[in-house]
Amino acid sequence: MEADPVQPAGLTRAAVSATLHCLTGCAIGEILGLVIATALGLGNGPSIALAIVLAFAFGYSFTVVPVARAGVGPRSAVRVALAADTVSIAVMEVVDNAFVLAVPGAMAAGLADGLFWGSLAASLGLAFLVALPVNRWLIARGRGHAVAHAHMGH
Repeated sequence: MEADPVQPAGLTRAAVSATLHCLTGCAIGEILGLVIATALGLGNGPSIALAIVLAFAFGYSFTVVPVARAGVGPRSAVRVALAADTVSIAVMEVVDNAFVLAVPGAMAAGLADGLFWGSLAASLGLAFLVALPVNRWLIARGRGHAVAHAHMGH
């Protein structure tokens, strides 16, 4: 039996699940964006912009698809994803990009360099830790991923 999300343990589980959900989309977008940008030799600004755009695109798609499968129309599914994921993705993107920018040499590291992958992994881990209490706070108030779950019957 699933725990009541209003209770602290259920709320924390829901927040962990929501944060992992967002982290998955963000990580795919971030990694793909930075790999493409690095392969193309783009500078820091364009690299970060591409990674952020792809992180939001993948993050939103991970909500739009299941909400649409639950019978919500495409436009409404996009609105649900915007309401469910924007704050979480934005927090993750600020944290992980700030971290990578703060690590000396990380943005200049090549794809075969451990610094590239290590700083990216650490940045995503930190982003998870910062976004988790934000998602917990949102879910407790019926916002964030609680919006998506209400449309999917969870």
